[in-house]
Amino acid sequence: LSRQPDGELGLVARHCPHRGASLGHGLVSDCGVICPYHGWTFDRDGRCRSIPSEEQTPRLLARADIPAYRVEELGGLVFAYLGPEPAPLLPRYDLFVWDNVLRDVGRAELPCNWLQIMENSVDPVHVEYLHGHHLAAQRGEPNGYGRKHVKIGFDLFEYGIIKRRVVAGSSEEHDDWRVGHPLIFPLSLRVGAQAQHRFQIRVPVDDTTTLHYWYSCYLPPAGSRAPVQPTVPLYEVPWQDEQGNFRTDFVDGGDIMTWVTQGPVADRSRELLVGSDRGIVLYRKLLAEQIERVG
Repeated sequence: LSRQPDGELGLVARHCPHRGASLGHGLVSDCGVICPYHGWTFDRDGRCRSIPSEEQTPRLLARADIPAYRVEELGGLVFAYLGPEPAPLLPRYDLFVWDNVLRDVGRAELPCNWLQIMENSVDPVHVEYLHGHHLAAQRGEPNGYGRKHVKIGFDLFEYGIIKRRVVAGSSEEHDDWRVGHPLIFPLSLRVGAQAQHRFQIRVPVDDTTTLHYWYSCYLPPAGSRAPVQPTVPLYEVPWQDEQGNFRTDFVDGGDIMTWVTQGPVADRSRELLVGSDRGIVLYRKLLAEQIERVG
């Protein structure tokens, strides 16, 4: 991925077709990206425009073309489409297009399969213990979330699954049930209330590595305007300490610990699902149905 001097973005295959060097370390030019190894140059459409050591014949240049992909900016992020044409429209989900908010993006590269992260998104009852009892113990504090789930629900909708909950002392009139938290199939979750709202976006790198993004929007006090942001800040989420141990003294750190300790790819043949895991079962069924549709 590179941005040319004219501001346009381009995304091409990672490796140069000559000797396989990474174009991610290349130089950006007016034309496109220049391979750091021998200077082969590729434009935003993946066409080879120059091979400095050779006679520039159209036939040779055409043989050196590489794949290129559609990219689009929205809400401070760059989205890529790597599938076949025609490319679908990029959905204008609420947080990406909200006006009058502050945004930031957290990032972590996690050594586990993306699916065990996503399955956490349809497991509401883990909040009681992991983000209540366990988190309080890590901080040396009283339990910060002692309310028991009295009802959970899951509904399919156009873009995935709505997760709902009612906890002790609440009712179905609360937003946790009335609105719920949308799991945007297959890789995102929408959460938040009051002044902070967030997308959690999970991007598979390979079978055992996932890039996790926390895309957050912060609403200003009623009647006021948020400062103008020239850029959206990006920060690394500190889920390990200096010795490489898990940091479980914050909510996301606890989640990461449970995802990663399941192993690089969770062995689901050894798990024991119970009634409160029906959201996980629904998500797996939906995943299998969609795989069958495109298989």
